[in-house]
Amino acid sequence: MTDFLSGYSIQRWLESCPQGYLLDTEFGHAPGEKEPDLVTGDPILRDRAISMTVQLVAGERCALAASSGLINCAPDHASKTFLATQTIDEARHVEVFTQRLYDLGVKKNELDDVVKREANPNLIKFAEALLEKVDKKDFVAGVVGQNIVLEGMAFTVFEMLHASMKSGNPKFAKTLSGTIADERRHVGFGENRIGSLIREHPEKKSEVEKLQKEMTYYMLATFADRFRDGSIQEQRERVREKLGTPEEAVEWQGVNLADASPEELEGVLSDTVLKEFKIRLGRVGIEYQTPVRP
Repeated sequence: MTDFLSGYSIQRWLESCPQGYLLDTEFGHAPGEKEPDLVTGDPILRDRAISMTVQLVAGERCALAASSGLINCAPDHASKTFLATQTIDEARHVEVFTQRLYDLGVKKNELDDVVKREANPNLIKFAEALLEKVDKKDFVAGVVGQNIVLEGMAFTVFEMLHASMKSGNPKFAKTLSGTIADERRHVGFGENRIGSLIREHPEKKSEVEKLQKEMTYYMLATFADRFRDGSIQEQRERVREKLGTPEEAVEWQGVNLADASPEELEGVLSDTVLKEFKIRLGRVGIEYQTPVRP
């Protein structure tokens, strides 16, 4: 436990995060950086950016509630300490993505209404499944749901978004790079801590596997909703109309994000997340459960 504690100390967090990759940033990006005029100046592109960012806010609000709720039911001081730092990370994520909504023109007094209207219903059910375990103080299921399933999904989604934004929106790409670094640390904690707890409590495996299957279904349903509503093609046509040329080619996981079909994008995102789930769950002694595809 000594090595575990030293690896997840407050001091280590201070050195790596606020004194490290977040140094000299404001809301996760370089001071003074702005959203591109292409997005803020076009109502359709702006609305698409707001809708996408709302999903990030909703997911991070869930992560904040889960990490803070798990602190008091953690079985050891090292886990409590790490979850305290994760709670700050998640609060920061909520703040930076909320700030992006403000940068896109959402008024502060309209924020909650916009989030309620735009948040995907399947993403809300995903969050509810996790927070039910947290409310019951089920530490093992809660950390698997939070630090392996939710954080694993977020890590891959942020990587895909970062790749697509890197050249056209350096402000948002920089914000995403900081959240990716945080999520990498959170997933590492989940793997390191839950492996030993599953060995101590093998009776928890079936319950945890059931939660993973339920959350994975809602995750895939969220992806299906986002990629099958026609908004991606509409957005591409709008960009082409504004710029006079197609978007710059951007490759991620062997797929050109700029011209791949929505079906291809949904497939590569889902497959990448599920591949990582299987690897991480296997490391902690949990067998991945395959849900019905939406």
